[in-house]
Amino acid sequence: MTTVHERAADPRTTRGRGRPRPSPAGPLLALLWAGAAGALALWWADTRSVVGLAGWLTDAGRIAGLLCGYACAVLVALMARVPLLERRVGSDRVARWHAMAGRYTICLLVAHVTLILFGYAAQDGSGVVDETLSVVLDYPDMLKATIGTLILFAVGITSARAARRRISHEFWYYVHLLTYVAVFLAFFHQLALGSDFVGDAAARFAWYTLYLGTAALVVWFRLLTPVRLNLRHRLRVESVHRESPGVFSIVVGGERLDELDARAGQFFRWRFLADGLRWTSTPYSLSAPPRPDRMRITVKALGDHSAAVGMLRPGTRVWAEGPYGSLTSDRSTSSKALLIAGGVGITPLRALFETLPGRVTLLYRARTAEDLALGGELEDIARWRGARVLYALNSADGSRPRLTAGFLREAVPDIAEHDVYLCGPPAMARDLYGELRAAGVPDRRIHHESFEL
Repeated sequence: MTTVHERAADPRTTRGRGRPRPSPAGPLLALLWAGAAGALALWWADTRSVVGLAGWLTDAGRIAGLLCGYACAVLVALMARVPLLERRVGSDRVARWHAMAGRYTICLLVAHVTLILFGYAAQDGSGVVDETLSVVLDYPDMLKATIGTLILFAVGITSARAARRRISHEFWYYVHLLTYVAVFLAFFHQLALGSDFVGDAAARFAWYTLYLGTAALVVWFRLLTPVRLNLRHRLRVESVHRESPGVFSIVVGGERLDELDARAGQFFRWRFLADGLRWTSTPYSLSAPPRPDRMRITVKALGDHSAAVGMLRPGTRVWAEGPYGSLTSDRSTSSKALLIAGGVGITPLRALFETLPGRVTLLYRARTAEDLALGGELEDIARWRGARVLYALNSADGSRPRLTAGFLREAVPDIAEHDVYLCGPPAMARDLYGELRAAGVPDRRIHHESFEL
């Protein structure tokens, strides 16, 4: 039989809360679609008429090319780790936008190449193969554009879900970085051959502004900002502590860490400069509120990398980027909160459990009592702030507890009045989202951030 254990006293309000900060996601999406409309407007302004099959194919290819060129800039901008996106919209949501933009880009690229080549072949009365060789070898900047196209296809193939399951994260990551090279190689043929830019200084200026602005975001936030952060704060491993079987907390010390403005619920991308780890940057959440001289993460050994993190020696240098993520108190809309953690998903919620204002209940899902990482800390926090901790553990025969809408309403009778912060394995998060909606929790009060980046 599944057991649910309760600890500590009845909940009480700890301190007040301000208004939640609105997400800029809606206006930003509107701006992105407006940019796509602007790209279409370039074709409309430059096209007097479309005549014949060759004309229809070529102009359809032009439209696909303009939208593909715009999508490439958007794709790279979403990779730039701009704080407005990473901290206000949410890293997981930006990652989904990036994945969607990638699919649009590849589809538009295929359409552009196919339609243009068939259109040119129909116009010249030649075969598609001969026309392709002529375009690639004879047209200005087309050889570079072809190499860029092949790189983008490689990035798209390795980003497909089936491929991601078969390749290492490191291989995927470094192939993904080639997107920058591909976009650079493909850029110049747009201005050299695009009839929408030839002879139109305003259109060329707009395209240069789009791409140079995107490049500036990448250079500033992916190169210069991390360099400044790590030179200024000089991060090193202070200590490593075993929390439970296969779970370790790593305390990272540094200088003037309060200047980072890190928040409970956020994460950094960590690169530990030790043998076997220095080439991998991995997101780990803060498992305690950050202090002016130290931060803490808690890692479960799920693979070679995370297992090696638990073996780090004090003094190991650390390269970090962040803070990122929007799973913070800024999302709160109510004075009541329910935190639901599954497994190592407890890490950001443990920090929130200590700092989130109002009346807070924590529901921690784990296999066994031995798997409850940070359990002692949770009990201490619950006592001093008068909060509740509920544990949902597997029964003696190993069956999992079902966190149904009825179960949730019984555990938290006024759950519909709560903000719910959810962090755990993707399957658990999906199932719980449906149960929370069935329990009466409005969508705007369910806050979730995935770390499958």
